[in-house]
Amino acid sequence: MYFALLRRRLLAALCLACVASVALAQDPNVIAAQAAARQWLAFVDRGDAQASWGAAGKKFQSAISVAAWTEGLKKTQARLGTVTRRTAGPARFSKTLSGYPEGDYAQILFSTTFAKANGRESLSMEREADGKWRVIGYFPQ
Repeated sequence: MYFALLRRRLLAALCLACVASVALAQDPNVIAAQAAARQWLAFVDRGDAQASWGAAGKKFQSAISVAAWTEGLKKTQARLGTVTRRTAGPARFSKTLSGYPEGDYAQILFSTTFAKANGRESLSMEREADGKWRVIGYFPQ
């Protein structure tokens, strides 16, 4: 009797854990931020610095000129090579980001395999006034 009760409780706990993980995986904020990150990364993967700069957030654009971004992107891609695989990792959301006013921010991580190295990419995102998530920082490693 005791073991049957224990087994039912363990099974219930396991079911709750599974439901919670599915709910977290389907969080609309995570889905929207990761989709925006992937759309932006598609420009980066093509080496289209102009389009990626144009699609980035206002904070990104005010921090770096399109010419400096173009040069930096070329150097990074020469060092790491093309992306051969990218897997979404965790997403963290915050109302604060060091050095910026309060807002809606996200940190999106990807485990990325480049032609010349295994690494990761970290993207800082901001939900701007129009409600869209945009990249404000890109850190490939």
